[in-house]
Amino acid sequence: MTEVTCACGQVALHLSGTHILSTECLCSDCQQAAAEFQDLPTAHPLTDDKGATRFILYRKDRVRCARGQELLSEHRLTDGSKTRRVIATCCNTPMFLEFTQGHWLSVYGALWPEDTLPKLELRTMTRDAPAGVVLPDDVPNPRTHNFRFFAVLLTAWAAMGFRAPKLDYVKGKLDAR
Repeated sequence: MTEVTCACGQVALHLSGTHILSTECLCSDCQQAAAEFQDLPTAHPLTDDKGATRFILYRKDRVRCARGQELLSEHRLTDGSKTRRVIATCCNTPMFLEFTQGHWLSVYGALWPEDTLPKLELRTMTRDAPAGVVLPDDVPNPRTHNFRFFAVLLTAWAAMGFRAPKLDYVKGKLDAR
């Protein structure tokens, strides 16, 4: 079991088992959300110098809120978005991104101490990289989500019996726009 917490420690997630994938996302939505969150009081940077947001993907059935669930609020880039980013409002720490119809959570890599962060395996959506950014060739850099990305998600979903659990511990809403 791995515990990750918000910056002030009031919210904790317990992650069990191994992760699905360790990735960086360069999509325009992640860059927009990072810019919006950056303006919140006590916020920490979410993107690196490449414009990438680090995520560790876990099956939903392997993530639980151990404490502070009353401090979790969702933020959607648009009202009808099926993707929500969940923030610990005590210190405005982004905790995870959820595709609400999916079976996985993308837990923000910034929650891990640097020496325990799982090794990067893939960058996604590199077509949205900011102008002038040159990506290193240390991992695959597909322009969109590639076959491997979908294959590992499908494998995890099959292991879950093709279920997509609903999260019941995020109640609040945050408008960071």
